Amino acid sequence: MKVIGKILLSSVLIAGSFSAIPADAAKAAGKVSIMLDGYPLSFPVEPTVLKGTTMVPFRAISEALGIQVTWNQKEQKITATKKEDGISKQVVLTIGSKQALVDGKTVALANAPQTIRSSTMIPLSFFSQQFGAGVAWDQKTQTVSITSPKEDMYTLGFYALSSFDERAYIPSFDSVAFGWSRIDPSGQFTMEGKEYKWPQAAGEVTPESIIQDAAQQGTSPYLMVYSVDSSGELTKNLEDQALQEKTTSEIVEAAAGKGFKGIALDLEGLGLTGDKNKVKAEYNAFVKKLSAKARAAGLKLTLILHPLNSSYAGYDYKTLSGLADDLVIMAYAFEQEKGPEPLKRVDEAIRLALKETSKDRLILGISLGSENAGTVNTKIGLAKRYDLKGVAFWRLGLIGQPAWAKINESIEMK
Repeated sequence: MKVIGKILLSSVLIAGSFSAIPADAAKAAGKVSIMLDGYPLSFPVEPTVLKGTTMVPFRAISEALGIQVTWNQKEQKITATKKEDGISKQVVLTIGSKQALVDGKTVALANAPQTIRSSTMIPLSFFSQQFGAGVAWDQKTQTVSITSPKEDMYTLGFYALSSFDERAYIPSFDSVAFGWSRIDPSGQFTMEGKEYKWPQAAGEVTPESIIQDAAQQGTSPYLMVYSVDSSGELTKNLEDQALQEKTTSEIVEAAAGKGFKGIALDLEGLGLTGDKNKVKAEYNAFVKKLSAKARAAGLKLTLILHPLNSSYAGYDYKTLSGLADDLVIMAYAFEQEKGPEPLKRVDEAIRLALKETSKDRLILGISLGSENAGTVNTKIGLAKRYDLKGVAFWRLGLIGQPAWAKINESIEMK
């Protein structure tokens, strides 16, 4: 995505609207709250007003927008760099100076950057003017809302038997995981059954043609292998070394033989009861076998995992991240009534995962059965805030045009 060109247009549209914020908008420290993509952003120093301009901690917002920040103590300068698709934008601010350097050119600031309790404070409007972040003010709630600029992220779409009517979305994703196989109640790998099975052809459209078309259009097709340990089928498989060997071989043979480029392993329900460490070790051993065979066959491996703050404690993110190409945080497996997933739980799930592995291995799973056009971009915003590898959507067939339009406002799709 060519962000820099879009930034210039965004600054023209947005900068003027923010200048209309009243001078007393943040007259008392702590009275103003800052929301980034609909979720609170914490600050080391409260926003304040200087000569009628709202001032905010520069580093806190910059890093949440994926901007790299460095500080030169000797020269009292702070440098912000944003890179996208090989294009770099650099902004240099100097404490006490009302002039900034933007890609080497001088730009005037409403107020000079100030240091307050070791934090560099700059005009909030600067983020719309130079980094394309939308800014809005709500006088009634004393809230500044920031919308992050559109960003190029890795996207994974899930495709089930009932996803056929939205197959036109497939080329927009970097990869699509086709839920056409499972581990059955006897612990055996299968592509037959009532669901998660190899589908029938629909006229000239066959499963094979969908896979081939996806690959030709630049979308990597993955074979998704699903199961849940509701009847002990996973436990049965993980505790039986011979069955485990057979299962991992069959999965790789099916994926390679059907023309898939990768495997998406979605084994759910582990570690709800019993010896959690034993379950983790057994699942690690299964994935280690599968990973070695997948790599030998030239296949990628994605693991779909319950979040670490769920009731299922059978997933060792640290070990698994070293065996797979990436991990999908299934941040919609919380026990709750229908409706959007709780943002605090999703935020916590990401932070816990980041303690176990690096951000470039993590994909945030978003259920479009829970979210809607009004909430989906807040979840995407959390993935952007933590600079995760990307987002995964469960599933095609549930997206709908309103949500799709919103997703395309936040992400530069393939």
